[in-house]
Amino acid sequence: MRHRKQVRVIIAIAIGCAYLALTFGLATAQNPPQPTPNRPVNKQRRDQQKTSPQRQEAQEERQSQDTLGVSIKIPTEMVQLDVKVTDHDNRPISGLTKSDFVVYEDKVCQNIESVSSDEAPVSIGLAIDTSGSMTPKLYTVSNAASGLIRQMRPDDEAFLAQFKTDAELVKEFTSDRRELEDALKQIYASGGTALLDAIIAVADHAHEKGKRRRKALVVITDGLEKNSSVKEKKVMEVIKEDEVQLYLVGFVDEGESGGLFGRSPAKRAKDLLSRLAEDSGGRAFFPSDVRETPAIAAQIAKDLRAQYVISYYPNNDRRDGSYHSVHVVVNNRKLIARTRQGYYAHN
Repeated sequence: MRHRKQVRVIIAIAIGCAYLALTFGLATAQNPPQPTPNRPVNKQRRDQQKTSPQRQEAQEERQSQDTLGVSIKIPTEMVQLDVKVTDHDNRPISGLTKSDFVVYEDKVCQNIESVSSDEAPVSIGLAIDTSGSMTPKLYTVSNAASGLIRQMRPDDEAFLAQFKTDAELVKEFTSDRRELEDALKQIYASGGTALLDAIIAVADHAHEKGKRRRKALVVITDGLEKNSSVKEKKVMEVIKEDEVQLYLVGFVDEGESGGLFGRSPAKRAKDLLSRLAEDSGGRAFFPSDVRETPAIAAQIAKDLRAQYVISYYPNNDRRDGSYHSVHVVVNNRKLIARTRQGYYAHN
């Protein structure tokens, strides 16, 4: 009897152990133990511990800047003006500094950031009037254009166009002076004159294709506008939009009278060319003889080099496409500053 009681106790204990083992196994399967952190996490923490306070602060500052750079866009952009300064005899003046200039935008004085006089490379558009009225002048004009091409610097670039009733690209932008001079041999005179249409076409081309920040057009014409589809106001808008300096060489015939009350065709042509050049910060020349053209070409090349670059951040930072007028004054009243008369503030 006693033996049987011991057997029953042993069986009960065995059943109890089996039950506990089964219960623990199920609990473990349902709630597995979490693994310990792996090495990369520990390595990262060690790296953070090794980072000096100065480096940590710099990292946090960079991260803050990155975050700000994503979320905040500063709309203000630097405006750069190419400014020529001459005396009353059109002789260029060098050696001026920031304190010598005052810049007004929309009649509000601006804080000038910097003034430099580096000879920046130029994208030049050379457009020659090859209408029928230019036939007797074309040979000399081509030689003058060739002289201008020869004065290009290695980092300059230029294209050649001719215009009659339509503008035609003769040679695309290139820094190869020989290619440009060879292209001059392809031009020929015939037909009417669409001067204003041509200026818009070459200005747009210079703006879209020119690789240099400073862009200039040299247009040689007799100024007799007859066939354009646009008016002067439109040309002014395009010149401002494209931000090109316009140099005009006008062979204007003074012979024809305008009558008792009207201006002569020559006077109208001169006024038109002068206004276009002045608005862009360029210059108009009116040689009385074609033999003056090489000297004018040399003067234009000199003008393109002898320019100051005035940089400033405008007080009005709106980038809504509106037009902002610009006026530059030299403190010395005996000196004259020429630059574009404004710009369009785009995003």
